[in-house]
Amino acid sequence: MDVALYIHVPFCLRRCTYCDFNTYAGLLDLRLAYIAALERELSLLAARHGRLRITTVYCGGGTPSLLGEAVADVLRTVQAQFTLADAAEITLEANPGTVDATLLGAWRAAGVNRLSLGVQSACANELALLGRIHTWKEVVEAVTLARRAGFDNLSLDLMFGLPGQTLAHWEHTLAQVLALAPEHLSLYALTLEEGTTLAAQVAAGVAPLPDPDLAADMYEAASDILCAAGFWQYEISNWARGLSMPLTIWSLPPGGQTESIGPWASRHNLAYWRNQSWLGVGAGAHSSWGGRRWHNLLHPDAYIHLLERGEWPVAEEEHIPPALVQGETMMLGLRLAEGVTAADFRERFGAELAEVYAPIIARLMEAGLLEWDGGRARLSVRGRLLGNQVFATFLPE
Repeated sequence: MDVALYIHVPFCLRRCTYCDFNTYAGLLDLRLAYIAALERELSLLAARHGRLRITTVYCGGGTPSLLGEAVADVLRTVQAQFTLADAAEITLEANPGTVDATLLGAWRAAGVNRLSLGVQSACANELALLGRIHTWKEVVEAVTLARRAGFDNLSLDLMFGLPGQTLAHWEHTLAQVLALAPEHLSLYALTLEEGTTLAAQVAAGVAPLPDPDLAADMYEAASDILCAAGFWQYEISNWARGLSMPLTIWSLPPGGQTESIGPWASRHNLAYWRNQSWLGVGAGAHSSWGGRRWHNLLHPDAYIHLLERGEWPVAEEEHIPPALVQGETMMLGLRLAEGVTAADFRERFGAELAEVYAPIIARLMEAGLLEWDGGRARLSVRGRLLGNQVFATFLPE
């Protein structure tokens, strides 16, 4: 069986002000023990599920690049325990300022073929606000070194809707980033998460409250700019360079399949958005498999200790009812420009999409948020701005 594999690395040099992910600063002394724990968990998964065929590997975090050349050791364990597809997409997240020519060359030689750089902004004041440890100059240097190391699939992450950010600053960041000629871009609107430093700063009046209307303008501006630059918006927050020019900002991919855009859409994330099976290893990693969902213990120390005893590090597990699987398939699939087809829904669930969700489809079409031609449901251009309102309607009570 084909499966996507996620590997979580929870270490950071410094926690960003907006971050509420399962990450920790000051724990780098656990690196060797953590790598050993990852390898033990991979072995346990292989013993339970057999020699699965891994089609994508995604090393996320945190800052996976802090594992250094040991990334190769983890990937060798994946190859030893599973069958790695010949054309497997292997992604490593890295922060500019934590890479050099030697590391990039080692990762490329180990099989990493897609690099995701956490850029966030080209403006120094915004990087400082976000607590990033790199400069724009280091972004340029990281991209240059990555190209020299042989990486021909670069993805850059950006954030918009920041406190005090102007439309002009956002357009400057986009222009600077496009000059680097990446193959893929992920653009995320800032969410002020409770318990983060930035949320506390806004609450205290130290930083201004973000303007949601301005954030919407930034999103629309990015859609226009990236479309003109030859990027296809294949998912609400993700753009990939295409083999041909997109006709509109929210074009249906040729033939209705995201893969037809070109080779640079994130194949790993497509597995999530299509609600397929994936396995996750590492502290706090989530998995979805065989109608069950589970996640590991959050703290790396607890995770390491359990695996040292040969025990599963699972913190919580749940069964996913069929109605919820259907609803989540719609919720996730509608994030994609390709949407969800009646044929795929029928093949997976043995039911007709138009019958299961007839009232919802009619209501969303009337509101101008959904397009439905009898064979495919997809968000309208306006609907992609109000996606959360659409998604909630498909989830069971």
